[in-house]
Amino acid sequence: MKYVIEHMEEGFSEWVTLEYAQIIRDVGKENLILTSLPDDTTEESIPSRLRQLGLQWTTEECIQIDGGLDATRVCLLDPAAETDLTPEDHQKFDYFVFGGILGSHPRVDRTGILRKKYGFAGRRLGSLQMTTDTAIRTTKHIIDGQTKFEDIKFIDYPEIRYNKYESTEMPFRYIVDGNNEPILPEGMLELIKHDADQSIDDLLME
Repeated sequence: MKYVIEHMEEGFSEWVTLEYAQIIRDVGKENLILTSLPDDTTEESIPSRLRQLGLQWTTEECIQIDGGLDATRVCLLDPAAETDLTPEDHQKFDYFVFGGILGSHPRVDRTGILRKKYGFAGRRLGSLQMTTDTAIRTTKHIIDGQTKFEDIKFIDYPEIRYNKYESTEMPFRYIVDGNNEPILPEGMLELIKHDADQSIDDLLME
């Protein structure tokens, strides 16, 4: 299975860089590609951390990759979809496209651009917003791990505590690890703690 992120952003915030780096570690560099980067993007435009991990990227739109995709084999992870993603979908789709909406807060319907333009089949990952890495992790559990959505253990809006007196509530749904702690990208906790005086919105956009 291939995971495609229509980047739809100018540049790479530290938040996004940490998410993308974790996704590469989770699914493998050969299974992730960023599409629709600005036309003037060069290799030097990509954060060195992502280059070192072997990030694949292109200025082309997702439909154009790999010699042109068969739209009927593409699944758009879409919060507005009426059908939830299920393990059976692994037989129907080869590419899973994420439109940049998952991980922005508040939610912006950028996925609607892809929905209207290409008519991809849409699938939903529950009703609550996830970060991009969580959405891909969830999709991988369902498609590769053949796990039903309702059998995946999540935590909603977890409180991240920096010390005895300070904490931040994360406005997303996360998969939990064996200790019932939210799974965050490597380095994300440090970023949040370092910039504790900033809002989550600011961290997403920096």
